[in-house]
Amino acid sequence: MEFISLVGGSFAMLLDPLILVYVVAGFLIGTIFASIPGLTATLALALLLPLTYSLDVTTALMACASIYMAGMTGGSITATTINIPGAPSSMMTALDGYPMQLQGKGALALGHAALGSMVGGALGAILLIAIAPFVAEASLLVKTTGKFSLLAFAIVVIVIAQRGNMVKAGMAACIGLMLSTIGLDAMEPITRFTFGMADLTAGIDLMPVIIGTFAISEILMQASLAVDSNKTAEALSKVTIRRRDFIPPLSAIREIGVVCYVKSSLIGYFVGTLPGAGGSMGSFLAYAETVRTSSNPESFGKGNPKGIAASESANNAVCGGALVPMLTFGIPGDPITAIMLGVLVINGIQPGPQLMSGQADLIAPMLASLVFSALVLIPLTLFLLGPYFIKIVSIRKDVLYGVIALLAVVGSYVATYSTFQMIMALVMGVLAYYLRKDGFPVITLLLGFILGPNLEEFLRRSLALSNGNPLTFFTNLDSLFFIILTLIFVYFLAIKEPLKSPVSDG
Repeated sequence: MEFISLVGGSFAMLLDPLILVYVVAGFLIGTIFASIPGLTATLALALLLPLTYSLDVTTALMACASIYMAGMTGGSITATTINIPGAPSSMMTALDGYPMQLQGKGALALGHAALGSMVGGALGAILLIAIAPFVAEASLLVKTTGKFSLLAFAIVVIVIAQRGNMVKAGMAACIGLMLSTIGLDAMEPITRFTFGMADLTAGIDLMPVIIGTFAISEILMQASLAVDSNKTAEALSKVTIRRRDFIPPLSAIREIGVVCYVKSSLIGYFVGTLPGAGGSMGSFLAYAETVRTSSNPESFGKGNPKGIAASESANNAVCGGALVPMLTFGIPGDPITAIMLGVLVINGIQPGPQLMSGQADLIAPMLASLVFSALVLIPLTLFLLGPYFIKIVSIRKDVLYGVIALLAVVGSYVATYSTFQMIMALVMGVLAYYLRKDGFPVITLLLGFILGPNLEEFLRRSLALSNGNPLTFFTNLDSLFFIILTLIFVYFLAIKEPLKSPVSDG
């Protein structure tokens, strides 16, 4: 209770004009970077890290927290307006956000995304404040075998969530898993599948894969449909956008339901507490769970606001969850918290079990900034700048996608400082373009690539510890829990639902 009171009192620090400027500026910078494909909030924080040297640690951490929250929210802007997620955590948002944009409901889609972000971000921060020590202890119960089963669960769920397209979704996920094995072996100092190319020794970087599969492939898709996309943009640009259009009506919020917001936020938060999981997995699982429990699952992927709400609630709740292992054990939950860990260490603060009690006065303002960003800055930014976000569609397609192509290529270079990785972004873009044309969901490819290295590492470690006995996954309770959960999802998503309506419309 003492820590909660300390966080409550820290809100008074936001009355300091200088601190408020840093927090607001951090949020705006994070939003801009997250909304531009290739320029993530992680990059924004990395570039701004030297500036934190001139600030006191409290102000620096408060600014970092606002950038973090903005990074999870900003990716939904381009995911909705032009079907190019600015951040990996917003990939699921694009599935329903972009169809709503094509229906002339882009403002409403952004409103639902902001509302979900606000609820998820606030709940994640509040849970962090209230039960961080308990959750950190619980996350330690997930051992190596459990982590493998959790990652396998995530891949299986997102594949079977692609209703009517599971075979191609599975094939795309396998391609992603194969691409993730290129480079150094996960456990031994040998290279694999490099074909003698020294540039592939370190493997293919995540950022070129993200930029290629979404930005480059989308540009190629739009180029092949130039006439239709221009007509769509012309029609959408004639729609009068008012600021009240960004406010979801109460009827729509009731239809989504409080349960969806809270459940998705809880999924995101608890996924965030697992190191390395990140916003992508949180939004994947929340979206899949929402589809599973929906009475109209066929409407997802066609402009269902519930999908947007689930995805954004989860990925913003990850912010609170990912800070749990970072603050209590010094284990970053994702790249941004790794940078925030650097800020702590630079200032001589050692994360650990005693941090919450011994130096709570330094951590409390950061958590207050997280809540402030979620409840105030997310809706305020959308209300003030939303009409400008939505006007992206009125920009001439040749200019818009030309600029996006430039930013994507530059972003892939800046993220790695490697010309080879920049070329790989183009290669992945062409590959994703042909996969998309043939109906392969590239989102499962990306998920396979992201989770592949950890999946392999935890599999091999588990088998090494059990002398090659695969039964270890069934004899450890944490692993068995996720295996049973996987079977439940398979039953409800792939077996039960098709049996309910075996006769197709065709």
